[in-house]
Amino acid sequence: MRQDVVTAPSGTSRIAGAESATRTRALLLCGVVAGPLFMALAAIQAFTREGFDLGRHPISLLTIGDLGWIQIGNFLVAGALVLAFAVGVRRALDRGPGRTWGPVLLGGLGLGLIAAGLFTPDASLGFPPGTPDVIPEDLSWHALAHGVGFTLAFVSLTVACLVFARRDVALGRPGPAAYSVATAVVALGLSMWPDRDGASIRYFVAALIAFAWTTAVAARLHRSG
Repeated sequence: MRQDVVTAPSGTSRIAGAESATRTRALLLCGVVAGPLFMALAAIQAFTREGFDLGRHPISLLTIGDLGWIQIGNFLVAGALVLAFAVGVRRALDRGPGRTWGPVLLGGLGLGLIAAGLFTPDASLGFPPGTPDVIPEDLSWHALAHGVGFTLAFVSLTVACLVFARRDVALGRPGPAAYSVATAVVALGLSMWPDRDGASIRYFVAALIAFAWTTAVAARLHRSG
């Protein structure tokens, strides 16, 4: 009888632990999916939307016009997936540096993406077709909010890279640490470069680099789980 009392909770605990691990892996899988899904959908639109030129127009402009809802949804879904990923990271990191700030900063990336979808930029540089071929001097409130979301996303991503780099150094993983630092330097440099010439291409490449990093981190944690 006493043995039954001890054994039952143990079995229940094992089942609960397995279910918890499954949920964590599912949340981490969201991080694996978020980047490729976002970049693929953005690239398809960039090459198929009438009047859109990736050499001149940042992908944020895809949120406006008749088909703008597609890119708005792309931002929102990617943001939600990254938020879920952040929760999975918090559950997966049970020790070592970065256990608190890593997930928080990834959450900032997710919130920035959601803000970029909720608040659209102003028409500029002739997109959508028929609008003035200039950059507006006075930005609307929603364009300013879009810029805040963009900044939140990239600053959060950059600092998250450095937090994970510190964690990897502490755990004796120099390769992943170097990759995280390189991602932070290159992504932030490309996104904040002041020259407007080629800015849209730089933003696209910065997003590609940033999402490649989140995908790599998510895949590593998913495998180790």
